[in-house]
Amino acid sequence: MGDDIAVSLDLSNYELRWPTSLFVSEGERILRSTSSWQDRAKWLMTEALAGTTAVADFEDLPNHTEPTADCWATTTGWGTKRAVMDQHDWFTELINRAPELRHAAAPRPYWPQRRGNGLAHDGSTARDTRRDFARLIGEFADRGYLVEVFGEECVDDYSELPDASEVIDRRLGIPDLWPLAPETWDEDTFYGLIEVFHDLVSRPRMRRYHSYSGCGWHHSEFHNGPARVLHRWKVNQLLREAGIEYELAAEGEDLGHLVAVTDDARSQLVHRILNDSPPDTTAGVRHAIALFRARDTSAESKRSAIFNLARILEERRALIKEHLGKDEGALFEIANRFDLRHRRADQRGEYDEAFLDWIFWWYLATVELTNRLIASRNLA
Repeated sequence: MGDDIAVSLDLSNYELRWPTSLFVSEGERILRSTSSWQDRAKWLMTEALAGTTAVADFEDLPNHTEPTADCWATTTGWGTKRAVMDQHDWFTELINRAPELRHAAAPRPYWPQRRGNGLAHDGSTARDTRRDFARLIGEFADRGYLVEVFGEECVDDYSELPDASEVIDRRLGIPDLWPLAPETWDEDTFYGLIEVFHDLVSRPRMRRYHSYSGCGWHHSEFHNGPARVLHRWKVNQLLREAGIEYELAAEGEDLGHLVAVTDDARSQLVHRILNDSPPDTTAGVRHAIALFRARDTSAESKRSAIFNLARILEERRALIKEHLGKDEGALFEIANRFDLRHRRADQRGEYDEAFLDWIFWWYLATVELTNRLIASRNLA
């Protein structure tokens, strides 16, 4: 009796609906803020965690910016003194331990899905995916992610709101797309909307409730960075589950555009190239990658991508020769003898497009190798 019991946060009742890194970065930003941080924290948890349990647990705690003597409660009957967290300590631990949170899983399939009757009326999964995307955008709209571009109604504000269809039309060149009607979309419209909304969403970091005449929530302090991360994460999940072999690019010249999915090793290679290339080659590398992995890429685009990489390697030919010796010439022989760069009559041009894929990844890996050679030489 009389012993202190250390109170630790129980994470077992919380499930994360966001990427862990995004939840941590937004939470750390809240912890650095000085005004209305509790409201910001509750809004973040409402968005990022499944259900209302976390917000309810947070609201049950004492509200102290710093721990005080009031943070100690003594139980009766057993005479045991128990430490009680305040809201700031609780939220700090939640953010620090976010990597331990499990992600919310999709519900188990119910009878129609298990029996194969959960498809669209035309028997395809394509329209189901489009409806899922429309629901996703509806959730973004409900949480204020489109307020910055579409505006927000208020009983005290009589100004005219922007026409949402016109906002989309100016970007996509297709009229009358709002409200969303996924049953009317063809493939190009669907994929176009995925990219357009990536650029339109913006996360409100604050909201306030306007009770007059039941007006509702109003959103403010918008930032498109977190919203685009979340949009990419959710859309890429949706496409992956539907077996669609495209994803929204997370970096590069084609950021936010649909690109062909590659395996993890090649994805990591692209990431390293985009982030570690010297400034004088960054633009060329970014352009080559964007040309090669675009959803509408062609054999001609892939040749152009390879040409960009070959030009970088040509500029580094002395470095390559220094490390590879006489074998350096083999690297350029393919680009010179085949119909890739110079397009001469004596070059070979009849080969499968898979050859272009192979030579692109080979050249890209060689650019990364020379990046590392340059970096190590600069450190010497």
